Amino acid sequence: MTNHITTKWLGEMAFESNNPSGHTFKIDAGPDDGGKGEGFRPKALMLSSLAGCSGLDVASLIKKMKLEVDDFQIETIANLTDEHPKYYDKVVIEYHFYGSNLKEAKLQKAIDLSVEKYCGVMEMFRRFAELDIKTVFHHK
Repeated sequence: MTNHITTKWLGEMAFESNNPSGHTFKIDAGPDDGGKGEGFRPKALMLSSLAGCSGLDVASLIKKMKLEVDDFQIETIANLTDEHPKYYDKVVIEYHFYGSNLKEAKLQKAIDLSVEKYCGVMEMFRRFAELDIKTVFHHK
């Protein structure tokens, strides 16, 4: 299967990129780099892709396993190298679950399945970064 994305220059430092979903989004540099800061930053989008990919896996497994979770969020904290080309060499991915009836073992299993088996973006990151996976349970 092939994905084809078109990213069109809008002038100055701004671009618009499409997605197979039919939606578009804007990419722009910050004022320090000659942009207006009116769009997403490319490297940060990679972190959103990573969290989103794994999050979809975990959300699907929460549903399949019929688990009770009031809230769920993923914090992605990445270290950028100092030298050009700058890239993420270390990434911490924290899964935070909130609820009064959290089944910790099953939720951890869902994360493990995403991290080790299902999430393609996680696999891509694994090729260039050291990943540190953490799980935090917030019981109500």
